[in-house]
Amino acid sequence: MTVVLTVGTVLIGTAATADAATGRPVAVWEMNERAGARTMVDSGGRGLHGRIGREVGTDTYVSGATGYRFDRLEPDSPPPRPGHLVTVRDADALDPGTRDYAVTIRLRTTHKFGNLVQKGQATVSGGNFKLQIPGGIVECLFRGSVSSVLVSSPRRLNDGRWHTVRCARYREGITLSVDGTTVARSPGWTGRIANSWPVSIGGKTSCDQIDVGCDYYAGDLDYVQIDSE
Repeated sequence: MTVVLTVGTVLIGTAATADAATGRPVAVWEMNERAGARTMVDSGGRGLHGRIGREVGTDTYVSGATGYRFDRLEPDSPPPRPGHLVTVRDADALDPGTRDYAVTIRLRTTHKFGNLVQKGQATVSGGNFKLQIPGGIVECLFRGSVSSVLVSSPRRLNDGRWHTVRCARYREGITLSVDGTTVARSPGWTGRIANSWPVSIGGKTSCDQIDVGCDYYAGDLDYVQIDSE
């Protein structure tokens, strides 16, 4: 089946009304573990705990929030560094399937590249989703059995301040909200998304930094939450 990429239309200053539709937590990772912790605790009630890589800094306090610190790594410079990632094992609840589905993340960075959170990669069977921040612009992509839909923030968010970003997939399309305001949306149904990959935070799990870049994130994360209907 041919997959069509739809790019979002920017909407500045629009209230985030549609996001209320995906309000039931699937996983809540508050990222407030003690220094040296290696388990990211899911407080959403499903026990979807994650594994914290040894290069991820925990109990990092900056600008009024405690979270995880991901140090900068040189792009496309081998070898890969799996210790830079936080991963959560595959679970049916973490796949969007055909449901309304939303990923919310609170981030702070002064850098301009990296994958924030994803499940699956560009060519995997079953589709994938990801949030990334190329050039300081947050992008949200859902690739399913029908099409791929991408939305982007209209301004750079790598200003060293905390920002809450919410990407929501609905039957009607995808919306992107920043700090409580919908800033972009794109129409189009992606179709079913379900793969056997883990959720990865901070970069890719399958990469070699030669043929496939790992797209390691640099900055801080305060929490990640997944909601679905």
